[in-house]
Amino acid sequence: MKKLLLFAVFLTSGFLHAQDQGQIIRSIYFGGGSWYIDEYQVEELYHFIDSLPGSMSYSISIHSHTDNIGGVAFNQMLSEYRSKAALRVLLEKGYSRDAIEIKDFGLHNPVFDNSTYEGRLKNRRVDIIFWPQVL
Repeated sequence: MKKLLLFAVFLTSGFLHAQDQGQIIRSIYFGGGSWYIDEYQVEELYHFIDSLPGSMSYSISIHSHTDNIGGVAFNQMLSEYRSKAALRVLLEKGYSRDAIEIKDFGLHNPVFDNSTYEGRLKNRRVDIIFWPQVL
């Protein structure tokens, strides 16, 4: 069911918003070989961030992923570019670099099946994970 929900959200807005074990996850999806986050996606991410409870503080993890098209080195580089693009957006929003952890998975650790077109689409993403902190 979670995979079906993810695909439905992907088709409608390009973002995933999920909540699991206290963390809040927002995903940004990319075209093949791309790390570009367009203005619409930035606006949507800012709107999402503005909707988070203001009474809470968050630590943030950026997990970047790719599909399996291309070599290991290329996908690792692409993963790093995607996480840097997401980091820039968060820094522009006012988050401190010290509060953000980055993990670049490249083509390793896919959540979806890279042998299908749909799976590859869903693996081309950055997950931004907000971890509520006790003040």
